Amino acid sequence: MARGHERWVLYRLAVREAVRSVRSAFARVTAPPDLLARARVTALVIAPHDLRTSDATFADDIYSGLFVFAGRSLSVSGRSPFDYDPPSPEWAEVLYGFGWLRHLRAADTALARASARAFVSDFLANRGDPALARPVPIAARRLIAFLCQSPLVLEGADHAFYQAFLKAIGRGARDLERALRRGTERPSRLLASVALCYAGLCCDGLQPILRRATRVLSRELDRQILPDGGHRSRNARFAVELLLDLLPLRQSFLSRSLEPPEALLRAIDRMLPMLRLMRQGDASLSHFNGMGTTEADHLTTLLIYDGAMVETQRHAPFSGYERLEGGRLVLVADVGGPPRHSYSKLAGAGCLSFEMSSGLQRLVVNCGAPASGGEQRRVSRSTAAHSTACVADTSSCRFLTGEDGWWGRRVIARWLLKRWGPIVLRGPGLVTIERRNEPDRSILAGRNDGYQHPFGVIHERRWDLSLDGNRLDGEDAFLREGRTKGRPREVAIRFHLHPTVSARGEDDGRIVLTTPLGGIWHFSSQGADLAIEDSVFFAGVAGARRTSQIVLHLTVTEGARVRWQFTHASIAPEPRSA
Repeated sequence: MARGHERWVLYRLAVREAVRSVRSAFARVTAPPDLLARARVTALVIAPHDLRTSDATFADDIYSGLFVFAGRSLSVSGRSPFDYDPPSPEWAEVLYGFGWLRHLRAADTALARASARAFVSDFLANRGDPALARPVPIAARRLIAFLCQSPLVLEGADHAFYQAFLKAIGRGARDLERALRRGTERPSRLLASVALCYAGLCCDGLQPILRRATRVLSRELDRQILPDGGHRSRNARFAVELLLDLLPLRQSFLSRSLEPPEALLRAIDRMLPMLRLMRQGDASLSHFNGMGTTEADHLTTLLIYDGAMVETQRHAPFSGYERLEGGRLVLVADVGGPPRHSYSKLAGAGCLSFEMSSGLQRLVVNCGAPASGGEQRRVSRSTAAHSTACVADTSSCRFLTGEDGWWGRRVIARWLLKRWGPIVLRGPGLVTIERRNEPDRSILAGRNDGYQHPFGVIHERRWDLSLDGNRLDGEDAFLREGRTKGRPREVAIRFHLHPTVSARGEDDGRIVLTTPLGGIWHFSSQGADLAIEDSVFFAGVAGARRTSQIVLHLTVTEGARVRWQFTHASIAPEPRSA
């Protein structure tokens, strides 16, 4: 039944993409008039403020010919970085997006300004691979970077470079406007409309696009930003990057004596509290659905706009996240299904997973998303890379790979893979939650059917957090439903530990967790075999790091319940009654 459902989804997506391609071709004839067909940028009026923090030490690396992006590095030995094959697709996205120019601006030297002009000149001279620069998200990011960093690039420039730079901005705006008219995919429409609003506000000669771009921006913000402030991708990193663009855009409207659109103001007001919900005690964001390393300075900058006295949001029913707090203990849980196909390129199979921190110390984590793609990205999206239950060593979501099925199905899958990326084909369809507060504890319970169709297993999880933050009681239940419910299934319940946490087993069956800040926690369980195994933390600042995980192994036949408990060493680890 699951395979048949996947085939149906695959064929439906193929038809949908084929229809979109036909509409895109038809739009070349029937689309609204090209407002920028004859537009010419005559001057830059304002330069938006870039909220992304910069580091002059990165400029030193660039001077020496070392370009370190997305966890990969390239030494150019005096040549242009555009003359080399990129070490990874993610590295190329950063290079052609030009956001790294801000580090040269931080150096604030004549050498930095000359270097920035040289790199921009290399790009404008069509060095590099045009196909890498063409995708809408990269083109939009580059247009925003050119506008924000124009003071750096243009200071001391001659007239010929100045005119070439203005032409590049106009050409970038025309390309994005054309992509919007022809119906680019929805996640990219939002970023394209942001970039075009910047262009219309910052450039003399591009004002005709501002009204249409503002209209598209408002529509996409209302569609893509959920009522609780999360993005439809369920990826906190996307929300951070978007806010770093929306806040200066709001100021740019005001700088031109224009009223920012209501949808922009509403989106900002919703998104900032959502980041607080996702934040752990060490001021980093929880690792769900594509979130990797938190750039703490960016997050701090954003939360200043939300106000220090704002009460933290704890319930995000549309985004599928819940937050529990007790004393210094913070728990954030993923209680949502996968996002829609077009938004699921980075989504993980982590339903009913959680992360936990005590004060400044992260304790339980998910493996997080690596900076680069490839095999590490594939592994990081699996259920086994999350602190939740994994049945039969299989993920609760099925990802598009292009490798399964008969040849015709593989051809369709590879065609979709090239256009959409490794999206989620199937995942939990029904996720239900219940939470309640009692005088001495907060309780959250969830249920998902991600394993029902392939294995006849329903997973239920319950968290019970004491309000003093000294104890977390949990329970995982596995119910058997469906045609395959009689067959035994192997289950592993994983608790990935932060790399700074050390774990050792005791003779009484408990596991002692020690943190570098001096905290000691005990872990105990009932109903499964307990083991300490190796794991990996992909979201480390310096790249992937080895760590440990606590794993509870059991075989589920007719159903099973496993109880577990994290207890601070200051109190005795006794089971709590339900």
